[in-house]
Amino acid sequence: MTADRLHGVPDLAPPTAALLRQSLAAGWRDFVAAPAFGIMVAVLCLLAGWGMVALTVWAGHTFWLVLCVFGFPLAAPFAALGTYEVSRLRGLGERPTVGAVLTRLWREMGGQLPFLSALMMVALLFWFFLGHMIFALFLGLKPMTNIMSSVDVFLSANGLMMLALGSAVGAVFGLLLYAMCVLGLPLLLDREVDYVTAMLRSISMVAGNPLVMIGWAAFIAVMLFLAMVPAFLGLLVVLPWLGHASWHLYAGLRDA
Repeated sequence: MTADRLHGVPDLAPPTAALLRQSLAAGWRDFVAAPAFGIMVAVLCLLAGWGMVALTVWAGHTFWLVLCVFGFPLAAPFAALGTYEVSRLRGLGERPTVGAVLTRLWREMGGQLPFLSALMMVALLFWFFLGHMIFALFLGLKPMTNIMSSVDVFLSANGLMMLALGSAVGAVFGLLLYAMCVLGLPLLLDREVDYVTAMLRSISMVAGNPLVMIGWAAFIAVMLFLAMVPAFLGLLVVLPWLGHASWHLYAGLRDA
C-alpha cells in the first residue's frame, strides 16, 4: 500500500480508436526507452512456453498444448503487470529501474492486486478443466501420441467440432477476464480502491463501449497468438509492448 495515491475511481472518458492508436505508439516508446523489465518478464514467458511444449510432447498428451496456447492470453495481463509500473513511472517523469518496479509490485502484495490476480488464476484453471472436458467429450477415445497424429485428429469431424466449441467457450472466458482486468489492473496500481470496485468499473467500461473495447481485445488476442507462432519468440516484443500500451489506454481515459 502506498500513501501517495489518490483514493477512489477517477472519471474515465469513453475510449476512441484514436486513443488506441496513441496508446500503441506511447507503449512502443516506453518499450524502447526502458526495455529491461518487459524483456525480463517476456523471457520468463518464453521459457514457460518452451517448457509446456517439451512437457506435453514428452507426456504424449499434446492436446494440453492447445489448451495452454488458448489459455495464455487469459493470463497475459498479469504477466504484463510490471510494464504498467514502468509506464506509470515514466509518466511521472521518473526513471524506472527493475529494482524500483519489483519493489513496488512487492508492496502491492499487501493490497488489492493479489485478489484480482487470484481470480485470473482461478479462471485459467477452470478453463483448463472445461477444455479437458470438451476434449474428452469429442476426442476422448482418439489416440493423441504426438504432434503429427494430433493434427490429424483435430482435422477430423469430431476434432473440428471440439475446436469450434472450445474456441467459443474460450472466447467467453477470455472476454470476461479481459473485461475484468483491462482497466481493473492498472486502476488498482494507480489508485487506492478495492478490487471489486476496480473490476466492476472495468466491466462497465467494456459493456458501455463494446465496439472499441472488444476491438482492442481482439487486437491483443491476435497479436499474442501471432507472437507465439515462431516458437513463442514474438512474445519478447509483443508482450511488453502491449503491456505498456494497456497502461497508456487507462491513463488516456483517466486524463482525458
